[in-house]
Amino acid sequence: MILVGPTAVGKSHLALELARLYDGEVVNADALQAYRGFNVGTAKPSTAERQRVPHHLLDILEPHERYSAGEFARRARQAIAEIQARGRLPIVVGGSGLYVRALCAGISPMPPGDETVRQALRMRARAEGLAPLRAELAALDPETAQRLMPGDSQRITRALEVALVSGRPLSSWIREQPFGEHPLSALRIGLTLSRAILYDRIGQRTRRMLEQGWLEEVASLLASGLSTTLPAFQAIGYRELAAHLGGRMSQEEAVEAIGVATRRFAKRQLTWFRKEPEITWFESLEPITTLKRVGAYIERCSVGGEPYDEASHQHPGWLLVPEPEGRQAHGGGADHGPSPPRTAQEV
Repeated sequence: MILVGPTAVGKSHLALELARLYDGEVVNADALQAYRGFNVGTAKPSTAERQRVPHHLLDILEPHERYSAGEFARRARQAIAEIQARGRLPIVVGGSGLYVRALCAGISPMPPGDETVRQALRMRARAEGLAPLRAELAALDPETAQRLMPGDSQRITRALEVALVSGRPLSSWIREQPFGEHPLSALRIGLTLSRAILYDRIGQRTRRMLEQGWLEEVASLLASGLSTTLPAFQAIGYRELAAHLGGRMSQEEAVEAIGVATRRFAKRQLTWFRKEPEITWFESLEPITTLKRVGAYIERCSVGGEPYDEASHQHPGWLLVPEPEGRQAHGGGADHGPSPPRTAQEV
């Protein structure tokens, strides 16, 4: 089972309840919750929640290590296989759309890199800042530049490297062969909210994170000698709070910047997931009602079309089932328009 949706929509809470109901374990598909020490600002599940339900792919990276969709897919498939071997339900949950696509459809082959070009781009980023590289990427590959976050140095430099070395934009490579060789089938559930309610939740969550010690967490990370240029600091809010601690903006300005960045991120997430195939959407208003509606849907569904068989542990939403022969997977690339979302009213 895969549970997706924008930030602050309630995915983690629902995943915990579904794991309780269906004897499941959670596989994290949030790229930044993988980093150790980055807890409050990434809305990482608490120690109590992780004791209640087993979680996988949390705290697996040091702040300086880089994470990719391909590496996530490899680790996630291994975790899913181990969960299945225990006769339990894997529940993949997160808002990193490319990571979820990599897991389900596989990663398209990319052209080989060029270490000389890569190092030159890194030196330019250190000397000039990331903005000129992003502007160059926008000229060479506007489609990729638009979907990447402005501070995502790893992916911006990688996309620019592909364009410079191969002579073709990364988006062109993805359109030509968007999927890997071993797609997976899974029950896909999406949570959504009206923009006004979602934005209100984002503001509430930001204030709650600050009350829970987010600013102190950032201060501790900086005091340990970590640089804000490290991959882990791409998590929204950490650089803004670091700028406040460094005297470059007030706390009010930092909070406002966090809100703007988070709302923009949520909008990009929704745009991405609306283009993904086979997601059934549920409005995430009241937790108990949402759980009941999603649970009723799950009871009606299974990958093989058969009801849940407790004796054989064939849960609805069971993962690692290859697509039926002859079935073509579809992706959310630029050549696919957004499909009308299915809603809870159809359930």
